[in-house]
Amino acid sequence: MRRILKDMVESQSSRAGYLFDVFIQVLIVTSLIAFSFETIPNLSDVTIKYLRYFEVVSIIIFTLEYILRIYVSDKKMTYIFSFYGLIDLVSILPFYISGTVDLRSLRAVRLLRVLRLLKLFRFNESLVLLGKAFSIVKREMIVFSFIAVILLYISSVGIYFFENPVQPKDFSSIFDCMWWAISTMTTVGYGDIVPVTVGGKIFTSFISFIGIGVVSIPTALLASSLTNLIDVDKHDDQQDLWS
Repeated sequence: MRRILKDMVESQSSRAGYLFDVFIQVLIVTSLIAFSFETIPNLSDVTIKYLRYFEVVSIIIFTLEYILRIYVSDKKMTYIFSFYGLIDLVSILPFYISGTVDLRSLRAVRLLRVLRLLKLFRFNESLVLLGKAFSIVKREMIVFSFIAVILLYISSVGIYFFENPVQPKDFSSIFDCMWWAISTMTTVGYGDIVPVTVGGKIFTSFISFIGIGVVSIPTALLASSLTNLIDVDKHDDQQDLWS
């Protein structure tokens, strides 16, 4: 019996395993849609009641899935403290602790339900491939992220030096200038805070060019890694067909 359950839960090769995976994926998506509907103001009491019923049912199923995965796992503690194990736990935890925490923090706790979305990584091969691609270039991404943070701070200090004397309200501190630096370096440019001095405009031009690199370099790294993995995956599939 345990072997049958293990094959259903951990493998997609069997029909039961495939249907189980599809069912959990659909339940994850529908539970997140229901969660989104709960944020709509002035819902009727009937709608709130049915949403609550659906949440209870989905939590019961997710809890059974979590217990089942522990039961069929060969290394139970390894699964419990693994990435997927923690995500499975966190996705159901808000429901069980909502009655024991301060009501003022209840909304914040319930927001953890959105982490159910991460459960989809287990079932979707494309997401798994993306995760592998990120893992390959994670060292470069960490280094680049550190450089981006340094550039962000330098940009905030620079624009504060140019604009604070003439716009003390908009550029009141380096921390306030960080919002401008983020929107400029990411090339979003909301336009809510803009420089008016000549020095500030010239400085902003340089930061805008640097921002192109801030966005494009990590994207290029991840895209290159993903492309290589896809090529390897296609090559393995072709080898399987010929063998």
